[in-house]
Amino acid sequence: MASTDTTPEAGTRADAKARAKTDDLAGLEAGLDALDAVQTHRTPVREVLVKKVLPPVIAVGLVLLVWQILVAAKVTDETKLPSLSAVWDSLSAMWLKGTLLEVIWTSVSRGLLGFLLALAIGTPLGLLVARVKFVRAAIGPILQGLQSLPSVAWVPPAVLWFGLNDAMMYTVILLGAVPSIANGLVSGIDQIPPLFLRAGRTLGATGLSGARHVIMPAALPGYLAGLKQGWAFSWRSLMAAEIIASSPDLGLGLGQLLENGRNNIDLPGVFLAIILILVVGIAIDLLIFSPVERWVLRTRGLLVKS
Repeated sequence: MASTDTTPEAGTRADAKARAKTDDLAGLEAGLDALDAVQTHRTPVREVLVKKVLPPVIAVGLVLLVWQILVAAKVTDETKLPSLSAVWDSLSAMWLKGTLLEVIWTSVSRGLLGFLLALAIGTPLGLLVARVKFVRAAIGPILQGLQSLPSVAWVPPAVLWFGLNDAMMYTVILLGAVPSIANGLVSGIDQIPPLFLRAGRTLGATGLSGARHVIMPAALPGYLAGLKQGWAFSWRSLMAAEIIASSPDLGLGLGQLLENGRNNIDLPGVFLAIILILVVGIAIDLLIFSPVERWVLRTRGLLVKS
């Protein structure tokens, strides 16, 4: 028979080997954790200003500089390209009259409310299209077609349906934004790994519970892209409706401001309206969608620094 070494030295060697294996496993686990760890410390304010604020400021400054050079060199007539001072005078006049913020808020409030309505309709519609094959076969191509249809095409029928009122505005916004939101959610759900869905069903997450705890979180990147596109379509649709369906009963929004500038042959006013429309669209993206997008990336370990 083979003899078994039960001396204290043998026990010590066995304990040492066990401790060595434990240390190796702990080191390996620590190394993997270090690789997977996401740095969540806040970026210094100075670095944020240099990397994120300064580049767009420089870009805007260059555009304004080129603009002023073209005006000073008289490359074209002032009736086609107004000077920066003329646009500034238009802005100052609106500010002194107290109408600037009112005009901006009229359009922004309409756009945000219309977007929220589109969100409430497009989200369940996207879930339905993504999860029910018959509904996808019936409605999916229609949603794709509606998304490619220019929003301005809905203004004439909306005016005939509802007249010149806010209902017409919101109808145009919904018809422009709902397909984008629904298609974004469908795309996000289609990219969910089947393993996630099977794991959810195994754990009892089915029906509304599965949609809330499995499908929506897993489809969040595609859904967020659809929301950003939905806002862009909401804003574009609203501007088209305000430009075409101009009426005193609707109040003065940015679209009406642009159309009034054209009717009055006020080119500085036209350029001011265009700049304000652009600034509002960028501001909404920076203040609402960009933070949400960074949060999604951070929670998924895709953003190293916040």
